[in-house]
Amino acid sequence: MTSLDLSLYLVADQEFCRPGGIERIVAAAIDGGASMVQLRGTRTNLRQFLTDALALRALTRRAGIPLIINDHIDIALAAGADGVHVGQADMPAPFARQLLGKDKIIGLSVTCTEDISERDLVLVDYVGLGPVFPTRSKTDAAPALGLQQFAILRSRIALPVVAIGGINLSNAGSVMAAGADGVAVVSAICSAPNPRQATMSLRQCIEEAWQ
Repeated sequence: MTSLDLSLYLVADQEFCRPGGIERIVAAAIDGGASMVQLRGTRTNLRQFLTDALALRALTRRAGIPLIINDHIDIALAAGADGVHVGQADMPAPFARQLLGKDKIIGLSVTCTEDISERDLVLVDYVGLGPVFPTRSKTDAAPALGLQQFAILRSRIALPVVAIGGINLSNAGSVMAAGADGVAVVSAICSAPNPRQATMSLRQCIEEAWQ
């Protein structure tokens, strides 16, 4: 597996993207510098989920960046996505790896110390750690870690880590300084009046944090 560029990881949530159109928002974010895209939704309309996955796969393939499907391994396989992201209540990482094979990307959500399992970490490619801050984009999110606890947990994980949860232009730099390899954003791009400009501003913030 080549190294992943987690620096600006767009979580394209179907509900958050609905007003602006998910294809338009993702295309704008890619143009603005998004390095990875994850499609997130529910199981209430799998046909629409697959339609969106196929559309985003075409966009990301042209851009040469990975498309990750949240949770739905069946959709990931059907759409030819680059991988999946699974949570602690989703299909366990060993089964996900068995179904997807060794060449697909698998990300794993970690929300607390108890979630750090070496059995799972040896089978995945990156960890999504958070929520760092309170978030309105996920109704069942775990309690916010805060920067100090995020930094502690990040130090215990040998894999690349993308921070998620309430991240926006005002705090992305501090999250990178706390040890993140990248930031995952939802509303900061999906709900922005100008998704391309919002992505460009976040990209600049990340690059400044690297200096």
